[in-house]
Amino acid sequence: MILAAVVVAAIFGSLIAPQGASTQNLILGLSKPSGAHWLGTDSLGRDVFSRLIVGARTALVGPLAIALGSMLIGNTLGLLAGYRGGAVDAIIMRWVDVMWSIPSLLVIIVVAGALGGGYWLAVSLLILLTVPFDTRVIRGATLEQVPRPYVEAAKALGVPDRRIMLLHIWPNVSPVAVANTCLVFAGSLVSLAGLSFLGLGVRPGTADWGLMLAEGRAYLFANPVATLAPGVMVVLTATSMNLIGDWLHERLSSQGATR
Repeated sequence: MILAAVVVAAIFGSLIAPQGASTQNLILGLSKPSGAHWLGTDSLGRDVFSRLIVGARTALVGPLAIALGSMLIGNTLGLLAGYRGGAVDAIIMRWVDVMWSIPSLLVIIVVAGALGGGYWLAVSLLILLTVPFDTRVIRGATLEQVPRPYVEAAKALGVPDRRIMLLHIWPNVSPVAVANTCLVFAGSLVSLAGLSFLGLGVRPGTADWGLMLAEGRAYLFANPVATLAPGVMVVLTATSMNLIGDWLHERLSSQGATR
């Protein structure tokens, strides 16, 4: 239900928000929750509740792009490494080892800071640095499937390697792939919110949960709800996606066990 509400807010946020997310009321300024403003207003008189709704878009689109991009590239490399083995496996996994040795968040902060930051720059960097995690997970799951009789039978029948990987092996590792994708989504949501909190994500003034957290520090005691609300939404959305990932893993695994 929480994730469904976030999806609706991301798609129709500007339509269902009671007020404009960027509409300022300098005369009103900072105010506590009231009937007109359920979560109060910030220092510029902007309605926090409306900004929270509209901010769901950046909270959903970026992590979704990271999760799907990392899944597509990581699953491909993981299948190749686990199925082919030999030199292909060695090259891919040495690259993975190198990427794992790099402190990802620090690299993103340095690169984003040097290039002036930006939401899609942060998304691109997170995709690049998340792919090794997906690759290692899918490679391990593929190595477990390769010695099994159905793979040996497909090879004996002359089935092309691409078909074996995509239509035979991947469906059997899909529970792990889907659960891992949900985990990446949750982690990316927190990472993007953290980068926006540091001023390396969305542009100033954008309705974004991480940026709202950063801006709300100045009036934490004057209107604590305005600061706590976006933080609570980050935690709830990430937790919801993790729970959904666990549920999908169990469901897909049980279906595979019954076939």
